[in-house]
Parts: sequence; C-alpha cells; structure tokens
Amino acid sequence: MDLKDVARSFRAMLTARVLHMAASGLLMVVLTRFLLTETEYGLLGSAVAVLGVVQLFTDLGIGKAAARYVTEYRENDPSQVPHVLRTATAYRIGAIVVVAVPFAFVGTHLAGLIRQPEIGHLLVLGAAYLAVHSLFTYSMVLFQGYNMITYSAAVRAVGSVARLLLAVVFVLGIGGAVGALAGYIAGYAVGALLGLGLLYVKCYRTTERAAAPEDGLATRVAKYSVPLTATRGANVLDKRVDTILVGSLMNPTAVGYYYLSKQIVGFVQSPAASLGFTLSPTYGEHKADGRTDRAATVYETTLKYVMLLYVPAAAGMILVAEPAIRLVFGETYVPAAPVLQVFSGYVVLQAVSFVTSDALDYLGRARSRAYAKGGASVSNFLLNLVLIPAFGVPGAAAATVVTHAGYTAVNVAVIHSELTLSVGQLARQFSVIVGVTAGMSAAVWVVLTATTGPVAVVTAVLLGIVVWAALSMLSGLLEPRRVFTALS
Repeated sequence: MDLKDVARSFRAMLTARVLHMAASGLLMVVLTRFLLTETEYGLLGSAVAVLGVVQLFTDLGIGKAAARYVTEYRENDPSQVPHVLRTATAYRIGAIVVVAVPFAFVGTHLAGLIRQPEIGHLLVLGAAYLAVHSLFTYSMVLFQGYNMITYSAAVRAVGSVARLLLAVVFVLGIGGAVGALAGYIAGYAVGALLGLGLLYVKCYRTTERAAAPEDGLATRVAKYSVPLTATRGANVLDKRVDTILVGSLMNPTAVGYYYLSKQIVGFVQSPAASLGFTLSPTYGEHKADGRTDRAATVYETTLKYVMLLYVPAAAGMILVAEPAIRLVFGETYVPAAPVLQVFSGYVVLQAVSFVTSDALDYLGRARSRAYAKGGASVSNFLLNLVLIPAFGVPGAAAATVVTHAGYTAVNVAVIHSELTLSVGQLARQFSVIVGVTAGMSAAVWVVLTATTGPVAVVTAVLLGIVVWAALSMLSGLLEPRRVFTALS
C-alpha cells in the first residue's frame, strides 16, 4: 500500500471516526443531560463493562487471526483467502452461540456475584448485545486484513449513527437504561448486517478460491488466535474491570462519573485509533517484502505526529476539564473532572499504543504483546483494589495510567527490536514537543484565570489550538504543505 492508498484509507477511517465521535458525543450529551439520571447512566455503564468482558469469549481473537492470514495469503496465494474467511466466520458464529445463549439465563446470577444486582435485567438483555456487537466488530477487523479500510469505515459510521438514533428512540419508548441498551443493540445490528453483507459480496463471492483449503489452515488460524485472545482478554480487563470494580466497591452514580470520563477519553483518541487501524497491515506487508527500514520510517513519522497531537491535548484536558464538563454535561457531572484530569496521561499512552500494538500483530509478535498485556492487566486489577477504596474514582483512573505506562513501554521496545528505530531522533523530537506543550498551556492558563464561564472555555480552546499550530510550525515539527499533500 503506497502513500496515496494510506492517505485515502486514513481519510475514510478518520471520516468514519469523526461521525462516530459526533454521534457518540451527541448521544452522551442527550443521555446525561436529558434522558437518564446519573444513576441510570451509571447502570448502563456497568452493564456495558460486564458485557465487554463476556464478549471476549464470543470473539476469541478469531477476527484478528483471520485478518493476519488474509494479509499473508493475499500476497502469496489469494485462492486460499476465501477459505480463511469461511473458517473464521464459522468459528465466530459458533462461539457466539455457545456463549450468548447460556448468558441470557445466567445474567442475573452474575450481577449478584459482582454485587450489582440492579443490572441483572440489563445483562439478560445483553445476550443480544454480545451477538450483534461481536459480528459488528468482526467485519471491521476483516476488512482491515483485506486492506479495504473504506468498507471498515463505512460499517463503523453506519453503526455509530444507527446507535445514536435508535438509542434515543428506545429510551423515549421504553425508558431508562433498558431503553438505551436496547437502542445500542438495534444500532449495532444494523452495522453488523451491513458488514457481513459487504464481506460476502466484496470479499467472498467475487474471489476465486482453491478447491480445498490448504492443509492445516483452520488449525493455524485457531492457534494464532490464542495469543490474540490472551491479548484481547488482558485488554478487556484493562478497559472494563475498573468500571466493574467502581460499581462493586462504590455505587452506580460513581460509575456514571467514571464511565463519562472514559467515553470522553475514547472520543479524544479517535484520530490515533484511525491511524493505527489504517497503517497496521502496512507493517506486515513491508516485513514480508524485506523492507523493514521503510516500516521503521513509517512508524517513526507516525509516532512523531501522534505525540505532537496528544501531549498538548493531554495538557489541555488538565486545564479545561472542570469548566468544560460543567458547560457540556451540567453541574451534576462536575465530580467527573478530577477523573478526566488523571486520565490525561492515559490519553497519551493509549495514542502511542494505537499506532504500536496492532502493528505487532501484523509483524508476528502477537505473543510478546500478549505477555505484556497480561502482566499489565493483572497489575491494573490489583492496583484498583488498593486505590479505589483509598482515593475513590480518581484512584481507578490512576491505576489505569500507571499500568498502561508499563505496557506501552514494552510495546515500543518490542517494535524497536523488530524495526531498529532512531531513538536519538525521537528523543529530540519529544523534547521539542514538550516545549510546544508548555507554550500552549501557558496561553490557555492565562485565559482561564482572566475570565470564567462558557466564553473562557471556548476562548481558551481556540487560543490553545492557534498557539499550538504556530509553535509546531515554527519548530519545524508540523509542515502543513507536506501533510496536506499526503492527505489530498
């Protein structure tokens, strides 16, 4: 995939992510300010967190494993690619049936075990969520393996917009967290149907296939899914268990504050997620062609721009968190501000992970990533048990930041061992980025201390962007003409 292809795919995925961000942001505002109480929003967050953990067993890393072999066979033996798709789809549907159907009967018991019986009815309904969300994400990951990022983007965009519209409709019709979850299910079902239909029409039906799959193909897909499942399991625990523990050790209102903060973080991270998703197969292609130097250059350039965007963004989050939450979500959600401020460090770390972790899967280092993620997740769980009783909701955020720092460092070290990065150059660029961040932060702080209210927030954000852009260009880190040319 050349630069123009990367740019086209990135634009498509970023457009989808922008639609996803807009739809998710609007849904957050509508639910928190108009349709749900803090407690109802917290119950929805707790249920989604539990379902996210259970979904690990409906996914089993099959999608990523299939995507890896799709990328490999597209280069070496395209006639085997349809067999990879058929095998992976059979695995995925089988796992959904085995997991989702029994879960409908044990959801209420599980809610009691985690000391949140009030979400029992949501977990029963959540069996349908497990099925449709698993198929929704499956199609997007497979399109990544095919390097059809525009189709993956289309599925994401349609699913996100459908979730927004249908969640509002179902809350108005049914009410409460049950209505919101029913809307989530309906929205993801629309996205899943589109994704599976496109996979069949664009990837399976039109491709010539060998009379029989290569010997051991199904076994290889299953075996490679094992470390990916371990990584995903650790990732799920990292991202979900803290929310579950906040609900178990505190109360639904506290979950509401925590869930809101994590959704805002996800909103901010969309550009990095889009870039990482788009570029990941490229590293595997360059390695297969023996061009690791080219892969290293792509990664170093990507990392520079990601850090240039997210280090200042994290500083801005610390400064404007409280007035911005008051302005957008209302006075009742102001207690979420300290949580969001702690999560600012996670924003930077997760952005680096987005452009690093998936690349390791395509470079054949999924096992190394799995070990690192497993260690980080266990540490996160144990640290949450200590910090939540001591510091409340901000303690849960701090545990995530600390453990993710170690995980990110290991990922970067592993990719350095594969690609031999220019560490000195990256360090010099980072020092300049810190200087840009300091200048931008000073400008934002002056505005926030000089005035208050909505005018202060809007003015501070706009001035921060202007100062950031000016300092980035003056330092030579940002070259608008080059970026525009690459993306046009």
